[in-house]
Amino acid sequence: MAVPVAVLDCDLLLYGRGHRTLDRFKLEDVTDEYLVSTYGFPRQFIYYLVDLLGASLSRPTQRSRAISPETQILAALGFYTSGSFQTRMGDAIGISQASMSRCVANVTEALVERAPQFIHFPEDEAAVQSLKDDFYGLAGMPGVLGVVDCTHVAIKAPNAEDLSYVNRKGLHSLNCLMVCDARGVLLSAETHWPGSLPDCTVLQQAALTSQFESELRKDGWLLGDSSFFLQTWLMTPLHIPETPAEYRYNMAHSATHNVIERTFRTIRSRFRCLDGSKGTLQYSPEKSSHIILACCVLHNISLEHGLDVWSSPATGHLEQPEEDYEQMESIDSEACRIRQELLLTHFS
Repeated sequence: MAVPVAVLDCDLLLYGRGHRTLDRFKLEDVTDEYLVSTYGFPRQFIYYLVDLLGASLSRPTQRSRAISPETQILAALGFYTSGSFQTRMGDAIGISQASMSRCVANVTEALVERAPQFIHFPEDEAAVQSLKDDFYGLAGMPGVLGVVDCTHVAIKAPNAEDLSYVNRKGLHSLNCLMVCDARGVLLSAETHWPGSLPDCTVLQQAALTSQFESELRKDGWLLGDSSFFLQTWLMTPLHIPETPAEYRYNMAHSATHNVIERTFRTIRSRFRCLDGSKGTLQYSPEKSSHIILACCVLHNISLEHGLDVWSSPATGHLEQPEEDYEQMESIDSEACRIRQELLLTHFS
């Protein structure tokens, strides 16, 4: 005869049915140093996230003991910054690994919903001019509206048959196209592209290209490296510089474009779930893309709050696959004319 087994609700035993939320962990009970070392961010930043995301994380639920927004945010930050669902992380805030996973999903979606609020190009003329002035101050490159590049983030294999996510190194990844300003603030982030696509193909198919071609700004451009085609709105380095002006142009281009590489290192260093040191993101490509975008949103919010110290290179296992760049010159005569005029006007 089968003996019925009662499944004990540990939360119920600990807290009883009278609690609508489980406030297992109090921010005010620990130091800022502990919060930064465990969750990656100080107290006031976490309070800001609670205010920002609280309404989204307090959706109606059938559960009598919903996890508080504060606890959900701590769980997600713990995962983003450590890269793992460690038992001790859940123990610190009083939830299971399964609950940790649900918290990460909830916070990730709440951040993704707010991506347009925090990741965008400036629109008013004063902000655009300030953007260009900041870039000009780096290395004397005029008219720059942003620097663009791609970086790969490792993910688990979607399935045995799908090779679209296998990059040039034979690893499964997402190829993420991003643009940043002179401080490393992200102005655009497309995190969903399969790792098999080369950078130039990603840019050709990206919403970023549609944006710049449909709303073409005559007074500025992006800077991209040799993996992209020269376009009227995208200045690339000269493949074989010959004149002093061309060398000066390439040097200014390289020094300015380096900001995006530093930004990638900062993001990987701050959000270890992306750097490969804990293995690949164990999610579908879509969910992995959302986690990357959520980290991008947090990156921008952190800069907005003054947490903008450039980090040293991360120690992750997956860097951007090296590509044998050919001379990606455009057949667009207007793009060539614009770059030549830039050479003559500013670097001769």
